[in-house]
Amino acid sequence: MALNITNAQRAEILTQALPYIRKYYGETIVVKYGGNAMINAELKQQVMEDIVLMSLIGVKVVLVHGGGPEITEMLERVGKKTEFVDGLRVTDYETADIVQMVLAGKINKSLVNYLEVKGGRAIGLSGMDGHMITACKKDERLGFVGKITHVDATPVIDLLEKGYIPVISTVGCDDKGNVYNINADTAAAKIAAAIKAKRLISMTDIAGILQDKNDPSSLISEMDICKARQLMQQGVISGGMIPKVECCIDAVENGVERVIVLDGTIPHAILIETLTNEGAGTMVFKEKDDEC
Repeated sequence: MALNITNAQRAEILTQALPYIRKYYGETIVVKYGGNAMINAELKQQVMEDIVLMSLIGVKVVLVHGGGPEITEMLERVGKKTEFVDGLRVTDYETADIVQMVLAGKINKSLVNYLEVKGGRAIGLSGMDGHMITACKKDERLGFVGKITHVDATPVIDLLEKGYIPVISTVGCDDKGNVYNINADTAAAKIAAAIKAKRLISMTDIAGILQDKNDPSSLISEMDICKARQLMQQGVISGGMIPKVECCIDAVENGVERVIVLDGTIPHAILIETLTNEGAGTMVFKEKDDEC
């Protein structure tokens, strides 16, 4: 929907964004993309616009995506039941093939196409390309669900240096050729650390990290990783948010300056976070002091 604003107001908006453009120019941001922002067509368009805009103003953007709902849909179409253990999809050999097909094929290439249509220059990769993501079995009960053992960021860095937006599907492999289904939050954290990203933006379906999970107004706007651990111990951070926060902690401990957990269903949430003083979601960073 077009906004009824004057040209002068448009110019003012752009000048207000200038300090933030300067701040992020030449820096690298990893965006972990999934959830409703991926399913909803209008939101998908807006996310792709945000990423292309960031790229065009000189920010190096890496898009890391999952695709759980699409995998489930494909499994249902072939008559295969989906099972979960501790929130992770049980992945037998056949399911691993389907995960590879859906993530590295359909979803990855459609996102590349979206970015290109919006004016970006994008190239799709999977964690298998160049053995970028090496993995082993995380838990025998889960089958081919991978635990990342190594990230070789060379393909990503090469593409960034040539001005492309790398679009990465979270499929890994081992030296024997086995294919592994990798959790997208985990992969994004490891990739962000490997390429020394300034920011990792994790798009979720809620406002961010909440003091009360049933009260969206109880958003915690920022916390250090010491506070994050305390909130997990106290049960404030619980359920499916625990692995997301653990990934935030892992990224920050391995060199990512800030991790932002935000609601991907808010239109242009990425731009609100990076190019305004308002920000969005919850920012996680290293301890304010040495005591934790």
